Amino acid sequence: MLVLNRFTVPTETQDGFRDQAHAALAALARTPGYRSGRLAQAIEDPTGWTLVTEWESVGAYRRALGAYDVKLYATPLLAHSLDEPSAFETLASADPGADVVVTASDRAADPWR
Repeated sequence: MLVLNRFTVPTETQDGFRDQAHAALAALARTPGYRSGRLAQAIEDPTGWTLVTEWESVGAYRRALGAYDVKLYATPLLAHSLDEPSAFETLASADPGADVVVTASDRAADPWR
């Protein structure tokens, strides 16, 4: 599971944003099912930022959002992300030099249940 949150951050507020993003990333990293994460700034536009995290499953990500530290440190930051899809389920992957591995969906067949 890949979560990609994009932000537009004015130059004059980037120091505060960076501190808040570091705290959010640390809170997310302490939750079960977290695999990796990184904060990145766009090369072409210094106001463009993204917080990318990887999770072992859809459920692990959803459970992480309920953790106290995540609510305290990550949720306020994520509320400022661009209003667009951010959570993506990995359905195929390939390690360097390896074949493509196709994975079945982890989501419920009936999402309304």
